[in-house]
Amino acid sequence: MGSLAFKHLKVGDLAKQTGKSVRALRLYEELDLLHPVARSNGGFRLYDESALTRIRWIELLHQAGLSLHQIQGLLQAWHGSKSGPEAMAVVRETFQKKLADTRQAITRYQTLARELEGTLEYLRTCHACRPPRTTQQDCPHCPEDHGMKTEPALVAGFHTDPGRTDRIVLHLAPENP
Repeated sequence: MGSLAFKHLKVGDLAKQTGKSVRALRLYEELDLLHPVARSNGGFRLYDESALTRIRWIELLHQAGLSLHQIQGLLQAWHGSKSGPEAMAVVRETFQKKLADTRQAITRYQTLARELEGTLEYLRTCHACRPPRTTQQDCPHCPEDHGMKTEPALVAGFHTDPGRTDRIVLHLAPENP
């Protein structure tokens, strides 16, 4: 769509095209992230196609983990810079920090994924213990071989409540040969 052929959009139309709420767009305006290019005779805010690009940019930064206030600060630093290289240095520093944070998050999620996989493997053997043979209070004393020396941390918390006195000792009847 060329800029000459682009019809100005009211805030509601802009919201529909971007999938954002009118309230979100007004918040962007309050934070000085988005500006209407004009007002209609009826006083409606009007936006040009650059607003679509700006909203997509805000969305990408938000998806990257920047809060709206951080995006606001980034824009303020950009506009407050004395030169292009200085402005780009601010952007580069922000994105380098975000990349480092993202890599740390990936490492945490990989660790969590391994913990969840181990826990699920442990829990796969729990189908053998069915009521009335056992209750959840019996689980810490489970005779089943879970294939692990200790129970996973994601399960252990269920079994560590020193204040509870309603523990039940598991008594299994010997199986008939």
